[in-house]
Amino acid sequence: MGKSESQMDIVEKSTKSGKKPWSFVAIGLAVLLLLMTCAAVALVILYASSRGSHYGTNLGNVCTTPGCVTAAARIIQNMDPTADPCQDFYQYACGGWLNRHVIPETSSRYSIFDILRDELEIILKGRDEAAPSPETCLIEQRDSLPLLEALRMVGDWPVASADWSKTKGNPSWSMEETLSIMNSRFNKRVLIDMFVWNDDRDSSRHIIYIDQPSLGMPSRDYYFNGGNYQRVREAYLQFMITLAKMIREDKNVSRDDSFVQEEMAKVMELETEIANATTPAEERHDVTLLYNKMTLAELQEKFAFNEFNWTFFIQRVMSSVSVQVDPEEEVVVYGMPYLQELKAIISKYSASTIQNYLIWRLVIDRVSSLSRRFKDARASYRKALYGTTLEEARWRECVSYVNNNLENAVGAMYVRETFAGESKRMVRDLIEKIREVFVETLDELQWMDEASKEKAREKAMAIKEQIGYPDYILEDHNEKLDLEYANLNFSEHSYFENILENLRAGAQKSLKKLRERPKFWVHGGAAVVNAFYSPNRNQIVFPAGILQTPFFSKHQPQALNFGGIGMVIGHEITHGFDDNGRNFDKDGNMLDWWSNFSALHFKEQSLCMVHQYGNYTWELAGGQNVSGISTLGENIADNGGVRQAYKAYLKWLEQEGKEPKLPGLNMSHKQLFFLNFAQVWCGSYRPEYASQSIKTDVHSPLKYRVMGSLQNFEAFSEVFHCKKGTAMHPAGTCRVW
Repeated sequence: MGKSESQMDIVEKSTKSGKKPWSFVAIGLAVLLLLMTCAAVALVILYASSRGSHYGTNLGNVCTTPGCVTAAARIIQNMDPTADPCQDFYQYACGGWLNRHVIPETSSRYSIFDILRDELEIILKGRDEAAPSPETCLIEQRDSLPLLEALRMVGDWPVASADWSKTKGNPSWSMEETLSIMNSRFNKRVLIDMFVWNDDRDSSRHIIYIDQPSLGMPSRDYYFNGGNYQRVREAYLQFMITLAKMIREDKNVSRDDSFVQEEMAKVMELETEIANATTPAEERHDVTLLYNKMTLAELQEKFAFNEFNWTFFIQRVMSSVSVQVDPEEEVVVYGMPYLQELKAIISKYSASTIQNYLIWRLVIDRVSSLSRRFKDARASYRKALYGTTLEEARWRECVSYVNNNLENAVGAMYVRETFAGESKRMVRDLIEKIREVFVETLDELQWMDEASKEKAREKAMAIKEQIGYPDYILEDHNEKLDLEYANLNFSEHSYFENILENLRAGAQKSLKKLRERPKFWVHGGAAVVNAFYSPNRNQIVFPAGILQTPFFSKHQPQALNFGGIGMVIGHEITHGFDDNGRNFDKDGNMLDWWSNFSALHFKEQSLCMVHQYGNYTWELAGGQNVSGISTLGENIADNGGVRQAYKAYLKWLEQEGKEPKLPGLNMSHKQLFFLNFAQVWCGSYRPEYASQSIKTDVHSPLKYRVMGSLQNFEAFSEVFHCKKGTAMHPAGTCRVW
């Protein structure tokens, strides 16, 4: 699990890792732009003529540059102008997009974000095709051999091991030893989540955290609830049994199906108890209540189970990066209730069952790196979990993997080829405009007293920004960048081992931070279609990958830029003042800077949003309601982001004057602002994934991100002339910032 930052994205696509962009060569870009422009012009003319007066072509003051034409075409294609914007603005803005896009068989969700990422992967594949690799054939030939070698490093899998079976255990087995190897060598944290991160109360240092672990299935609901959750649970257990049988056969251990089923049923029972001991996400929102600092000696005293030696375990993990700890080393415990339950759970199970569980969690993560028959064994589970019927193509997995694990090297190439330097300047200017509006808007708030407003102003003005990429990645003869990959020992024909090598390097990079000062740029890749806020650093990050259409382009009207990247900027700034960010001061330290009056009223304002979003029923997720508590931080950020970006756009209009219209769209630029804001969130889900994301995603479903934000914003109703009482202009509204 570990700590995570607030982010703009909906969530990473569950069927693959997050995507990173790339670029066409210059000639390809020129050809593509020419083709897009020609198609766009034709589309705008056809659409305008077919819509009659509603979307007339005002030739008096119309922008006909390629940038305006392609923007107009995109907006028109995505819309459903037959829908009433005052009743369902999401359908009005995204209905055309939803009609034209079918979720790929390999994907659980499909959205504007996913399209941007997929397009960039295709481009990256084009660069790699010049040198075809025999790797796929080698993966099939080597089959399970590299996995079997890896299992020996962590004491083997009892259910598939003759040695464990004969002895009914392993006298040399140590839970501390196994957990430490999994953490430091495989970057896998099971049973206990131990990681290094900024100290919440002192942003100038790192500290060890101990927390409840992640689970094999996406959330604890899958272990107890009925319906689709039960179907996933049954498929999960069957996948366990099938994989154990496969490994048993590959090791030439005698076939004993009933033994395997009994052993894996015990594993499922253990994992269910672990899930039951974890605290639900909705009850872990107040970081000030989670934070418990103590020494290792105190940790040992409070949470001893089965003679588990905490100092030995943590020292074994940290020794992998030559860091010494002693009983007086301070740690922060987040998962107090879980650790209190763990002792009773562990005492009920044998060493072999616990080891079976640990190895199962290691193996399930590595299936994607193995031969086709292992992926086939996973197919039913993936279908139940995501609704997908096909695996990603191997090339896509490889492209995604390189992007995720060599992010600065990839980022450097991406930036050199595609990122215009002036984009940094333009986005920095937008940040300043929106920050200024946030500070000015504080004066409107009746629920906040002047002392707290002054602290909020200080924090907003202290927010640091990172735009595009870390500057050092573009240096010539780049020793710093080379050093990042210096300890990676790759072999051209050992795909599985290369992945293990990356896992080791990732774990070590994280653990080494314990004795290092925090660095400024916190999110590595420039080629990322996302944005972030770090409460521990009071920092906003906008990677180069998100600084593209529909979010941002120097060639599209400013209304679209403010509605796109402007809203993203406002969203990330507001994260500094959401239900989590508000607990940190301008220096990134967890400190209560609120007066009692303001803190009480913040909670009242927030409760309004909890109820508003909690009343949205998502039919696709079996009629479940959105969790107003789990999504509160993102909802506050969405609402604040669109409000600040719109006000900043109005100020820009006052200074710069009216913008020309877009061809084929007889709409004001104020309307276009809201339209582009909504279209950023066009997308659809499979029902199986909807059931997952409603329990695991801290963001509201796409539709409600748009509907909720605009229902609360009176300026939207004015611009689209929505009468009070219509769906988009309800009688009661909520506002925090």
